[in-house]
Amino acid sequence: MGSLVREWLGFQQFPVATQEKLIEFFGKLKQKDMNSMTVLVLGKGGVGKSSTVNSLIGEQVVRVSPFQAEGLRPVMCSRTMGGFTINIIDTPGLVEAGYVNHQALELIKGFLVNRTIDVLLYVDRLDVYRVDELDKQVVKAITQTFGKEIWCKTLLVLTHAQFSPPDELSYETFSSKRSDSLLKTIRAGSKMRKQEFEDSAIAVVYAENSGRCSKNDNDEKALPNGEAWIPNLVKAITDVATNQRKAIHVDKKMVDGSYSDDRGKKLIPLIIGAQYFIVKMIQGAIRNDIKTGGKPL
Repeated sequence: MGSLVREWLGFQQFPVATQEKLIEFFGKLKQKDMNSMTVLVLGKGGVGKSSTVNSLIGEQVVRVSPFQAEGLRPVMCSRTMGGFTINIIDTPGLVEAGYVNHQALELIKGFLVNRTIDVLLYVDRLDVYRVDELDKQVVKAITQTFGKEIWCKTLLVLTHAQFSPPDELSYETFSSKRSDSLLKTIRAGSKMRKQEFEDSAIAVVYAENSGRCSKNDNDEKALPNGEAWIPNLVKAITDVATNQRKAIHVDKKMVDGSYSDDRGKKLIPLIIGAQYFIVKMIQGAIRNDIKTGGKPL
């Protein structure tokens, strides 16, 4: 289960402007006594999770093929540079044959035991027009697995961001409509109260992993809105890692499932007490019936 920590060679593949920004962001983490950071990547299959991991590392660390099934196990990729280590965990898709893949979530949870998640990247596609009940079920399953608190350490990453929206919509309008509908789904699926959800304010970042991505004057991959997306994503990751919320530690209790059942366990004595009381009432009524039934009219 241990991951080999390698020198971050892919870092040299980034344009100089990107390298400078990343060094600055990682410097901020080190100032806050964070010498390492663990990023968990979750989402449905085929949304671009593995490609985003490869883009962030600047190396082909996870195999991506449109004709192959996704990996069935989580994969952790660790890279170190200048005394800072980044761990990124790629995971199998959370949907199988139109249903939430709870087995995949159990595998992920087992893989994460004794690890701490500093940031969750919840990945979906920008170029999709609607959100459905399945999206809500995926969010609900993640919440049941890791607790509501996971959404306070989350970034919504929308891939396939270099695309042309339908004629009547501008890029900005389409992007905000798509991200708003997903954020609403996260709120509904996680059952977070409105205020609680607004306080955690999940940021949205766009990504384009294909080699066809446009570039800016600094040779950085840029989106239609002119944003250099890799440094933008790393900055957002840094902001979430250093926000006031506690990182999510996956302990044995969470993995055993007792985490989500604690509330239920507290109710058990009450339920047993209520059952005892009902049984006594029924027994009393039967006795009464027998007594009255034995008397002549």
